[in-house]
Amino acid sequence: MNIHEYQAKAVLKEFGVPISRGVPILKASDAEAAAKELGGPLWVVKSQIHAGGRGKGKFKEASAGDKGGVRLAKSIDEVKEFAKQMLGATLVTIQTGAAGKQVNRLYLEDGSDIEKEFYLSLLVDRETSWVSFVVSTEGGMDIEKVAHDTPEKIVTFSVDPATGIMAHHGRTVAQALGLKGNLAKQAEKLVAQLYTAFLAKDMEMLEINPLIISKQGELKCLDAKMSFDSNSLYRHPEIVALRDTTEEDAKEIEASKYDLAYIALDGTIGCMVNGAGLAMATLDIIKLYGESPANFLDVGGGASEEKVTAAFKIITADPNVKGILVNIFGGIMKCDVIARGVIAAVKAVGLQVPLVVRLEGTNVEEGKKIINESGLNVLSANDLDDAAQKIVNAVKGK
Repeated sequence: MNIHEYQAKAVLKEFGVPISRGVPILKASDAEAAAKELGGPLWVVKSQIHAGGRGKGKFKEASAGDKGGVRLAKSIDEVKEFAKQMLGATLVTIQTGAAGKQVNRLYLEDGSDIEKEFYLSLLVDRETSWVSFVVSTEGGMDIEKVAHDTPEKIVTFSVDPATGIMAHHGRTVAQALGLKGNLAKQAEKLVAQLYTAFLAKDMEMLEINPLIISKQGELKCLDAKMSFDSNSLYRHPEIVALRDTTEEDAKEIEASKYDLAYIALDGTIGCMVNGAGLAMATLDIIKLYGESPANFLDVGGGASEEKVTAAFKIITADPNVKGILVNIFGGIMKCDVIARGVIAAVKAVGLQVPLVVRLEGTNVEEGKKIINESGLNVLSANDLDDAAQKIVNAVKGK
């Protein structure tokens, strides 16, 4: 689960992390009051979407201007004008894709006099299960580009959970950033605060880009991106309350209601599979035969007929889907249950695209019989390779 920058900064503030003062704006009419509350003389108007590259982004609407999704305002009138232009407009960045994202929230923040910019992030190292720090002097840039062009400018280290964060971790960050004296002490304190917040809130990723030195000699987090481990959200109702469903795919939201592992993709073949490994193999073989999957969907090992029906409806709700492949290996999941769910879903929503069903495992013969006697225009497949070729050929009109 992701949250907006202004929400992430509010979380960091709980742990004493230094941030700029700011006010969220949900309506353009609130901009003037927010600007007066901060006082100026320089304000930063920031689009709040779940995507990076906002400053370099472009709005689709000409009326939104061409100054990007992060703008400097030198007067209250400019703040009001920017808010009017940006709210409700569609911002396209390197991370949103061509469709872009509608800006429904802004964050108005005090302007900062920046001396230097750095990069700092925390994430879970999947190999060690430890929290790792990624530090670079190249703040304000895409860390992927830094890693590709100048990997020597990135310093990484992990924190042993047995000891937790210690003073030497802070000194490592200070040394990597070339900080000395009071700034080094600030870095040591900041590293401890960020690590504490990361663990306390069960984060998956915390990115500060940029971390700045102000001309007043203070370290400050000028931006913050934060994501959380969805499996731990039951422990954090205060974080769940920050969820902005307008930033999420409607199909993924619907899938979460039925505990389905669903991720929307940009292909043409909808997939319903049981088991994450089998689902990945299904996506791969569709690509092998020249098409792209429209989704990842794992119905799990013990799905009910209701769950299967819901999964099928979610797939068919995607207008990009030109064909559907159901690939089930029945272990705990029974093939006849899948078959009944598919039939129920087709009868409920109709079938406008080709459907290929491959069943194997527990109650497979009963499942195939249900499909064959349904009277529906469904192609049966003997194995995964056969199923992939049939659905790809059907989508291509062969």
